[in-house]
Amino acid sequence: MVGLLEPLKVREHILRNRIVMPPMLTNLAAPDGSVTDKLVEHYVKRCSMLGLLIVEAAYVSIGGNSSERQLGIYSDTLIPGLKRLTRAVHDIGTPLVVQIAHSGAKAYVSSGGFQPVAPSATESARELTLSEIDGLLDKFAEAAERAVAAGFDGVEIHGSHGLLVNQFFSPLTNKRRDRYGGSLENRMRFPLEVVKKVKAKVGKGLLLYRIGADDLTPGGTKIEDSIQLAKMLEDVGVDVIDVSGGLCGSRPPQLQDTMGYFIPQAKEIKNAVGVPVIGVGNIKEPRYANRLVEEGAVDLVAVGRQLMNDPDWIQKAIKELAAI
Repeated sequence: MVGLLEPLKVREHILRNRIVMPPMLTNLAAPDGSVTDKLVEHYVKRCSMLGLLIVEAAYVSIGGNSSERQLGIYSDTLIPGLKRLTRAVHDIGTPLVVQIAHSGAKAYVSSGGFQPVAPSATESARELTLSEIDGLLDKFAEAAERAVAAGFDGVEIHGSHGLLVNQFFSPLTNKRRDRYGGSLENRMRFPLEVVKKVKAKVGKGLLLYRIGADDLTPGGTKIEDSIQLAKMLEDVGVDVIDVSGGLCGSRPPQLQDTMGYFIPQAKEIKNAVGVPVIGVGNIKEPRYANRLVEEGAVDLVAVGRQLMNDPDWIQKAIKELAAI
């Protein structure tokens, strides 16, 4: 029986186990988004014995960050710092990918700053033009090129938690009347175009997509929509689907007492696709994580807050599971 500690082959890449550290903002980058010593130290402390490290969301263009000290990947000047991070993690023997993102309507705006952009106008954001959408597609592609140049083993596209790609997918935030809005097919267009652009740049590197599987809000994205998107993601070359929340975010208040917030959605998506699926959400207990893999609910398990709070969680988990 396959369990949490078993290796997993994803194309040419071998993950030593099924434990994933998901992307979580640390705000440890410099104000310009460059890598700092503290950021490198943060990941080095937590990556030993991981199957896969997904580095926190790095913004692909100026104005796409959601916080003041978010990691950036919008300029070639940031590549040397990113190389320092990948080398430090690779020295420990852990593969890592970087999540690339644009915050859209959720962009951080300092006093006297710019107006955020979004698929459709909101109180604080203006609607993107078609030419601007084309420009953003290029920004995602350029970010993927930088990730490869910096030594990452791949990238994850951030399509969840109410950020830009997710904003295009959800009917609650996408009210466009052109080819990017309206029907499910049209709302999937921007996410799939981002994937195609990025896929062309990562070469043999891994391509992950973090899907906002459910908005948990009336009129929003439902799991049935996300299953259709997941099938299309597989068709256009995504290697791993990382299942999280949509506009409800990563820690929905209504699920705070639930273990495995988005495991039900991940299980449904796993049943519909042939690529590995990551499950996430308030996963704290090694035996529970192991059971999810053994029972076939997911292929990999992301453990976030526990690793943030306890950098040695993985070593403790391995010891506990080895004693079973």
